[in-house]
Amino acid sequence: MTVTWTDYTVALFDLDGVITPTAELHMRAWAEMFSEFLDSRGIAEPYTDEDYFTYVDGKPRYDGVRSFLESRGIELPEGDPTDSPELETVCGLGNRKNIVFNTVLERDGITPYPGTLLLMDHLDGIGMPMAIVSSSKNARTVLTAAGLLERFPVIMDGAVAAAEGIPGKPAPDTFVAAAAAFGASPGSAVVIEDAHSGVAAGRAGGFALVIGVDRGAGAEALREAGADVVVTDLEELV
Repeated sequence: MTVTWTDYTVALFDLDGVITPTAELHMRAWAEMFSEFLDSRGIAEPYTDEDYFTYVDGKPRYDGVRSFLESRGIELPEGDPTDSPELETVCGLGNRKNIVFNTVLERDGITPYPGTLLLMDHLDGIGMPMAIVSSSKNARTVLTAAGLLERFPVIMDGAVAAAEGIPGKPAPDTFVAAAAAFGASPGSAVVIEDAHSGVAAGRAGGFALVIGVDRGAGAEALREAGADVVVTDLEELV
């Protein structure tokens, strides 16, 4: 697949699973948190990777908690973002997961995908601006750990979206806002995503090109969600 990058004005990258393999860290953190929660309630049906891709991947943290609990018919109070991670609320479980994630990130660090770095270097070379559009509130921490913070003048992450009241993926609003920060419209921008919800957001926003990166979500599922192009590594598009 060949992409004529000069046909577009800005590239909007998801972070986890697209630039850095943080999806693996997130998957481990979600699995640990939900498995312990289900065990504490005596629920035999285990949390699986399929649950992650179907209910959690790409969504704001509390939306992911809520979506998974609904899939199992479990009702918890919503709680508040300031909830202690020990509390059994939607926010409490989300905060519990975040602690696990940050522990793993601090311990293991993170290295960007080489193929993504090749594409980023190519886009730098043609003068195309790049933004991060991530549901994670840890985006700046991850980018700093990966040595990439300075490469993105616009970072639309979960913290910014929450502060500005912008709906998260699968709504297209965060992508639209990131493009607008460069004075670009969706019709001239590229969305690069690895999650069903992110691809769906790109399609819903009417973006010029939606690229799906298959890191485990499945090529056909990404196409069904709205990807125009699906690759296994972004070096394929350089």
